[in-house]
Amino acid sequence: MAAELSQRWDLPRAKTKFGGLFTEGRAGPGGPRVAILLPQTQMNVSGDSAGPARGWLKTPLERVIVLHDEIDLPFGEVRVRLGGGLAGHNGLKSLKRGFGEAEFWRVRVGVGRPDSSDPEVVASYVLSRFREPREQVAALIESAAEEAVRLVEELGSTP
Repeated sequence: MAAELSQRWDLPRAKTKFGGLFTEGRAGPGGPRVAILLPQTQMNVSGDSAGPARGWLKTPLERVIVLHDEIDLPFGEVRVRLGGGLAGHNGLKSLKRGFGEAEFWRVRVGVGRPDSSDPEVVASYVLSRFREPREQVAALIESAAEEAVRLVEELGSTP
């Protein structure tokens, strides 16, 4: 999704910074300033990358948007919300630690849930490749990117 947004906004090629791949620019000509960080850490310590990036950029938490997988949503469903519970998501827990609180925007990307509640099965499921056809995965990425773009435009128009 980071690559999709970078391409849509014609941002410069990402460079290694903050323990991730980082780029910044404008969301289209005359659009709001945006920065994209794709942490290269393990998911459960992504806050160690995102927290310092947010600090360096001096971005208010209510303008931070995190795109993440969500097993509690069916595959293909995308929802947006500000803050909320962490639902056992280790990446979100790390981001809360890195940011100091959990009141950031989330684009929740439904990947579905495996038939088991065994933590090892669930971990293997979310870390594996998609089982769905490539076209469905591409449509999911497109849908998540559209929600992120909409949210950036909405937040960019607020004072």
